Amino acid sequence: MTEPSASSVAAPRAGGRGWFSGIVQVLPVVLGYLPVGFAFGVLAQKAGIAVANTVLLSVLVYAGSAQLIAVGLIAAGVPPLSIVATTFIVNLRHLLMSAALTPFLRRWRKSELAAFAFELTDETFAVHSTRFVAAEAGVEPPHSESFAINLTAQASWVFATLMGVIAGQLVTDVEPWALDYALPAMFIGLLVLQLRTWIHALIALVTGLLAIGLLQAGLQQWHVIVATLIGATAGVGVEQWISRRSR
Repeated sequence: MTEPSASSVAAPRAGGRGWFSGIVQVLPVVLGYLPVGFAFGVLAQKAGIAVANTVLLSVLVYAGSAQLIAVGLIAAGVPPLSIVATTFIVNLRHLLMSAALTPFLRRWRKSELAAFAFELTDETFAVHSTRFVAAEAGVEPPHSESFAINLTAQASWVFATLMGVIAGQLVTDVEPWALDYALPAMFIGLLVLQLRTWIHALIALVTGLLAIGLLQAGLQQWHVIVATLIGATAGVGVEQWISRRSR
């Protein structure tokens, strides 16, 4: 990503049109969150987690993969410290996502940054990455649009969690419902929307294969983070090399 130019126009901090636009843009994410959040609610209920605690996990933690991993560890009787350490490692990728968006948020107040970062997930990051490309042309998206995306996504996740908890007494096994495929399917859709050049497609393919290779090699919790760092570094290097050759 390139940094926004100094002539970028400051975005309005509120506005009905911005909120509506944000809600529309995040609808694909909502459609993916509903089945996954539902599955989390069912699994949490089966693991014996109280309804209030399950909903609070989606409100305060709000990290789909980490929540699902935590539920599995709780069901297996893993000590709390090990659960915290595991979910911390899984969520280290959020550091990379936040760093990628930092150049586009320099005009934001600290309170706005805190609120934005709290609700940043893999899926909303993908949406924001596409939106903030407009900053390269000197047009910063309105803050209201950014917050609408985040709030709508989390609201759908919490709602789906609650519905999963309620339905947990009726659903004995989530696998026949193919709910476990909803999350990777959503990631694939978001990835396709970001592939603007053949370089992006090549780097995405190489990074994916590298992540699989590292997982097979025994790098359990770190394979995605390491593959992402290598892939992103390679992508920047290739783009700079092509840029120098075209001069």
